[in-house]
Amino acid sequence: MSSLNPDGARNPPLLRALGCSIAIAMAASSVTAAIAPAAPPAPGRVDPALSVLRADDRMVELLIAVPEPGSSARPAGIFAQTAIVDGKREAFEASAHDIVGWLQLRGYSYREYWIASSIWARVPAHEIATLAARTDVRFLAGNPVVKGIEPVDVEAAQPKAVSAIEWGIDRIRAPQSWAAGYAGQGAVVAGEDTGYQWDHPALKRQYRGWNPETETATHDYNWHDAIHTLVGGGSNSCGLDAAAPCDDQGHGTHTMGTMVGDDGAGNQIGVAPQARWIGCRNMERGNGTPATYLECMQFFAAPTDAQGNNPRADLAPNVINNSWGCPASEGCSAQTDVLMATAIRNLLDLGILFVVSAGNAGSSCNTVQDPPATLELSFTVGSTTIAANDAISGFSSRGPVGGRLAPSIAAPGSSIRSSIRGNGYGSLSGTSMAGPHVAGAAALLISRRSWLANYPDRVRALLEQNAAPRTSTQTCGSFDGAVIPNAVFGHGRLDAKAAVDAAGEWILLDGFDGR
Repeated sequence: MSSLNPDGARNPPLLRALGCSIAIAMAASSVTAAIAPAAPPAPGRVDPALSVLRADDRMVELLIAVPEPGSSARPAGIFAQTAIVDGKREAFEASAHDIVGWLQLRGYSYREYWIASSIWARVPAHEIATLAARTDVRFLAGNPVVKGIEPVDVEAAQPKAVSAIEWGIDRIRAPQSWAAGYAGQGAVVAGEDTGYQWDHPALKRQYRGWNPETETATHDYNWHDAIHTLVGGGSNSCGLDAAAPCDDQGHGTHTMGTMVGDDGAGNQIGVAPQARWIGCRNMERGNGTPATYLECMQFFAAPTDAQGNNPRADLAPNVINNSWGCPASEGCSAQTDVLMATAIRNLLDLGILFVVSAGNAGSSCNTVQDPPATLELSFTVGSTTIAANDAISGFSSRGPVGGRLAPSIAAPGSSIRSSIRGNGYGSLSGTSMAGPHVAGAAALLISRRSWLANYPDRVRALLEQNAAPRTSTQTCGSFDGAVIPNAVFGHGRLDAKAAVDAAGEWILLDGFDGR
């Protein structure tokens, strides 16, 4: 097992290549260590969208950021994740105690998000100044309704005929990994999206809540619905607070199919068909809020039962796919950016990789523009086409972001056939289709070396440094398109088999190789 430092914290494992062919140098990794991230810049005290409101009795939704706890030694051992979550929750409750009491005393609705050291609340506008003046409030953020990343085109639903291995799965060489015995077994992937049709033929067997022996489903710890109110008016086909996985728009079902989909009858649409999946609905017919995004992130950090109680960090997924955005043009702000960055940092600290679609605002430079794709710790993914040379998709957003590299990597995202609601299959295009290829590839790595489940920075480095190198005639900022990495393809086009092979070259020097 990993060694301990004098303070009791887990030291990162010492790695050694078994042979001279490996081309990974972890010391030179571009990944920010999950347990020592850069702190996000402090935002203004009050979100501009809140500061312009009149101080009247109209009810407004906001997020109250409370002081973050100081860093502490990371516990070691089999119960490390539970200990980390318990420590973070206890520290948050101490910071939020007085504000929660204030909200309760006045009868205001609220929800606690320890994952982002914040509280969602619905209060009269005249209370904004009161809250902002409190010494136990870091800042106040708005909670705008925003649209997710929409596909650039929607092709007609295709027949249910078998289509065998889809082009994107083949392009990243996932089938060669399966042939070597690594198809995602032992890994758990997750998605927060428009929901999921859990009993789709390509998804049912892989759903962690499904028991094939009893032919029953248990949704506790495997599903959460963060949609508590209608955002778009009218009605919703899934209702609110859905007790079982449900997709009210279709986007989520398509993305999950690319991660794990396989109907056992020839439709091989997923990168990691032997992985298990869990899900959370963070958008109501494609519309989400910072609060719904954070709520799903908190669920994945420590999944709960159907009543939202009894969190279990040991049931957290290994990787989360995120094909949604929070654009400033729709009300997201520096304040909401900090809350999301805090949540991502906490997820990484728990060993959970956070994969994000880059966005569909290309083809110019500086078009990776919406969080969470713009946040430093996100593993951001661009899109490529079926062309033999892996051309970048015209819609794929390019970087850089504040002088930093973006996207991190690219993967197939144009005309991707996957599962759609109603037990069928259809093609969509967008970086939303590229991100799931990367999330699925992470599951393949974990099936190769199980200890990688605790080290998302290592998983990311393996995927980046073993990507198929791709250059571009487009130079963005200080990133020359003719050099790798560049701000068009990042480190290159995903090559799952190369990454799995490289993972096999590693052992832990203290004698435990994770198998």
